[in-house]
Amino acid sequence: MLLSHHSTLTQFLIEERRRHPTASGDLNALILDVALACKAIARTVALGEIGGVLGNQGDGAAASVNVQGETQKKLDVVSNEVFLQRTEWSGLLAGMASEEMELPYQIPSQYPRGKYLLVFDPLDGSSNIDVNVSVGSIFSILRAPADVVESGRDVTEADFFQPGAQQCVAGYALYGPTTMFVLTVGNGVNGFTLDPNLGEFMLTHPRIQVPPDTQEFAINASNARFWEAPVKRYVDECLAGKTGARGKDFNMRWIASMVAEAHRILMRGGVFLYPRDNKDPSKPGRLRLLYEANPVGLLMEQAGGRASTGREPMMDVIPTSLHQRIGLVFGSKNEVERIERYHREPAACKDDANPLFVERSLFRD
Repeated sequence: MLLSHHSTLTQFLIEERRRHPTASGDLNALILDVALACKAIARTVALGEIGGVLGNQGDGAAASVNVQGETQKKLDVVSNEVFLQRTEWSGLLAGMASEEMELPYQIPSQYPRGKYLLVFDPLDGSSNIDVNVSVGSIFSILRAPADVVESGRDVTEADFFQPGAQQCVAGYALYGPTTMFVLTVGNGVNGFTLDPNLGEFMLTHPRIQVPPDTQEFAINASNARFWEAPVKRYVDECLAGKTGARGKDFNMRWIASMVAEAHRILMRGGVFLYPRDNKDPSKPGRLRLLYEANPVGLLMEQAGGRASTGREPMMDVIPTSLHQRIGLVFGSKNEVERIERYHREPAACKDDANPLFVERSLFRD
C-alpha cells in the first residue's frame, strides 16, 4: 500500500499555528479533542444495529425528550456523552452548551478551566439514523468572556450570546460512506477524510470554495403552504425552469440532515432554505442559532458563500437565548443575495401558492 501524501489534521493545525507565533496551541489541542470525539461517534454510527444504539432513548411512553421537545435517539445521548467526556478534562474549556442539554454544562470541579466555550449539536439529522442516511456533528468554539477566565466562575447562558462573527472555529463531522471533518479556523475551509488504516483525518479537500451560481436548491416542500411570499416567489421561479423568469432549469434536493446538505453545497454549490414561516408563529425559525446556523454560516462565508436569515446576515445576529431558533438560508452567494433582495421587495412577491403544492379541482374557476 502506498503511503498517503496528504497531511494530517495535526500537521495542518501546526502549520496554521506557525502563522501566529504568539499562539499558545490551546486552540489546536481543543480542535484535536473535538476531532477525537467525532472519530468515536463515527465508529459507533458505523456499527448501527450491531452496536445496539439505534432507536429512541427509552421505549413507548417512556421515550426521552430533549429541551427542544424532540424525542431523543439513543445515539443523540451517546454522542452528547462522547463530546463531554472527550473535552471536559483538558483545562481548555470554561463551559459547554449542547442541543441535548437545557442549561450550560459546567466543567467538573476536578478539572481546570480554560478560556474557550464549546457549543455543539452532537448528532445532527438523527431522525435519519435508523434508515442509514448520512448524519453528522456540528460544533463551534468561542472565547469565554474575560471575567469568566479571570474569576473561574461557572458559565451562564449569557456568556454564549455572541454573534457568529466572533467564532474562533467552526466545523462539522459527516458520517457517511466516508467520515469527513470539515473545518474553518478563520482562514478558509478545509476538508479532512478519516483514513481507517491510520485512524487519522487526512487533508483531502484543501481550500474549499462554494461556486457563486447554482442550479440546485434544497427546501422542505411540505411546508410550502406556510412560506412567506419572498420564499414562494423564489421557489416558483426555480420550478418554472427555462420557461420562467430565471431562464434555466433547477434541481430540488432535500435530505433532512443539515450536515449532509451543507456538505453537498460546499462540494458543488447550491442553496439551502429552512426559512422562517407561518407554521408556528411563536417560532422565528426551525434551526438553532448557536450550534447549527452560526457554525454552518461561518463555514459558508469562509468558503466564499453566504449565510443569511433572509433578512440580515447570519453572522450579525445577536443571540438572546441558548436554544434560540432562527430562519436560515445559505449557499451560493448570488442565490442567497437574490433571496435577500426578494425579502426587501415584498410588493413584488405574489401570495398565490405554487400549483404543485396546493389542492386542485377540475371544477375550480
